[in-house]
Amino acid sequence: MNNTSILNSIDTISLQYPTGEAPVLVMCSDMNFYICKYIRNSASPQKLAAELIGAKMAIIWDLNTPTTSLIRIKPEHWTNNFIRPKIVTTMLGSKYISAVDYVSPSTFNKLAKTSAIIRHLLKIALFDFWVANEDRNENNSNLLYDIINKTLVPIDFGCILNNADFQSQMMQLTTSDTIINSSLFKYLAKDISPQSIQKYAINLHDYYTICVNQCHKRISSIVNDIPPDWNVQKNLVTNKLQQLFDSKWTEAVWGNFEECLTDNI
Repeated sequence: MNNTSILNSIDTISLQYPTGEAPVLVMCSDMNFYICKYIRNSASPQKLAAELIGAKMAIIWDLNTPTTSLIRIKPEHWTNNFIRPKIVTTMLGSKYISAVDYVSPSTFNKLAKTSAIIRHLLKIALFDFWVANEDRNENNSNLLYDIINKTLVPIDFGCILNNADFQSQMMQLTTSDTIINSSLFKYLAKDISPQSIQKYAINLHDYYTICVNQCHKRISSIVNDIPPDWNVQKNLVTNKLQQLFDSKWTEAVWGNFEECLTDNI
C-alpha cells in the first residue's frame, strides 16, 4: 500500500529550473505548487528513491524539510518551452515554499545568527552523517532560508546512502563531506562560544536515538511508498536502509559527528 499522496497537475507548468535535474514547478490538485523531479537517465530512479526516503526521514527528524507528494503531470500541461522526461512516470514533488533564499556566501548576511539556527544546523549535519548524505557541504549547502520563519530548510536528498548506492556497504562521510566543515557553519558559530556549541551537540544525543528509532519503525511504509513505475528493487533499498540501524553504524556516526565538530570550533 502506498502511503504518499498522489496528486495530479491542474494547470500548465509554471517554470523549469535551470539545474542539472531540470525540475518543474506546477500547481496540483491540492491547490499547492510543487517542484517536481522525474526520471531523466538511468541513475534517476535510484536518486528519486533516495530523495523520497531522505525527505520522509528528515520530516521524522523534524528538520523543516518540505513535505513530499507523488505527482502525475498531465501530458497537456507540458508545453514546448520545457524539457520533457524521456520516460513518463510518477514524479516526486516537494511542496513549494515562498519567501526563501538559497543559502550561499552571498546570502549569509540575511540569516538570523541565533542559537536556534546553529542548533538546527547541527541537527541537519548529524542527520547527514547518519544517512551518509554526500551532497551537503561547503560547495553546495542544499539549504534554503525561510525568511518569514527565520529557519533553515534542508532540501535535495538524492545523494543519501552514499550517493544512492543501494548495493554497497554503508561508508562514513569524511569531514570534507559535511556542512560543519564550511564557511556557513563558521559564520553562524562565530559569536557563540565553543563550550556552548559542544553543549548543544551533547544535548542532541537523546534526540538522535529517538529519531533513529522512529525511522526504524517506519522503514517498511517508506520503502512501500516508492512507486512501482520507478522500477527500483525494493529489497536492495530495504537491505541498505537496515544498515542505518546497526549499533556499530549509529555509534560510529555519533563519534564522527563529535570529532568533526571538535575540529571545526
